[in-house]
Amino acid sequence: MSSSSFGCPATSGHIPDREQRLERLIQRLPLRLQRTICWLRRPSARWLRIPGGVFLILGAFLSILPLFGIWVLPVGLMLLAEDFAPLRRARDWALDWIERYRPHWFTCGEIENSTTALTPNSPVAGGTRSSGSDN
Repeated sequence: MSSSSFGCPATSGHIPDREQRLERLIQRLPLRLQRTICWLRRPSARWLRIPGGVFLILGAFLSILPLFGIWVLPVGLMLLAEDFAPLRRARDWALDWIERYRPHWFTCGEIENSTTALTPNSPVAGGTRSSGSDN
């Protein structure tokens, strides 16, 4: 079994598109959180993933408390989606929506607008414009 660049186990052969999208989202997280999520996604962590997902969903109902909030509901559903097919289909639908309306969430910190870089002759960068006769 191989592992991807951030330590999540990868299946041998072709990785399904939904797994690639999920891995790209995980790559955007801080390294410590990446390792935790990768550990939770392993099949051997099912004993912790299912109760953890249920507690996070229940915690969403306690959203008036400072630690909990509505943000824990999708996190709990994503954890449970690893083990339950109906939730996996809902997760895939959510990933489709994110990919359609928030495609920058799937980039790994790459510079998206490289054409907006300042050039040495631009007035904003403190350079001077050429005053040639380009009429």
